[in-house]
Amino acid sequence: MIRIAAVGDVHLGEDARGRLRPALEELGDCADVLLLAGDLTRHGTVSEARVVADEFGGLPVPVVAVLGNHDHHDDKPHEVSAVLRDAGITVLEGDTTTIDVNGHTLGVAGVKGFGGGFAGKCGSAFGEPEMKAFIRHTTEIADSLRAALGRLDTDVKVALTHYAPVPDTLRGEPPEIYPFLGSYLLGEAIDANNTHLAVHGHAHFGNEHGMTPGGVRVRNVAQPVIRSAYTVYCVEPAVVEV
Repeated sequence: MIRIAAVGDVHLGEDARGRLRPALEELGDCADVLLLAGDLTRHGTVSEARVVADEFGGLPVPVVAVLGNHDHHDDKPHEVSAVLRDAGITVLEGDTTTIDVNGHTLGVAGVKGFGGGFAGKCGSAFGEPEMKAFIRHTTEIADSLRAALGRLDTDVKVALTHYAPVPDTLRGEPPEIYPFLGSYLLGEAIDANNTHLAVHGHAHFGNEHGMTPGGVRVRNVAQPVIRSAYTVYCVEPAVVEV
């Protein structure tokens, strides 16, 4: 069994230093890894990234993250990622990491993701160049997730994104904004690769539990949804239990 702790959308600012750290210090007693599902900062500044690094760096378990839209707001995603990596946090965007856990291997493939909508109610690469660029961006990111998951040869595969791969975990959000909360293309990438669990954030008013059309369990771990410093999922190579 592999114990996966996860949280997203903590939105830490410079006034939030020390807010989460007390709850994280004992993480090694209940989890083998911590996944961060983006929107770690409020506005994507380097100074906010340093707060995130102080909160999540040096924990007793490996920490793996993707960035979210807030982490891109100041147009410094590379600098934000560098600060996190300097603190020992693995930051993924179209790539993977493998972690050994009690004789098993856990592979995590991560991307930020993007919008576009879901089957029957989604955008298409038609019309104005701005619309084509929007859909091209989400397609490229989904393709990179598909490729990253395909490269993993591990006992357990987990997809880590910020944007949602299914509409199930968006219920509670206004339907009008679903196209800005995720894309079915992420779900297709997850289903194509024998993934065991998909973790995302972004949807503050959604719900925790969902599933891809192919039967992969999806969990929305945005902090306003889980209402805790993190939540833990226990994963076996052939089954996921919560």
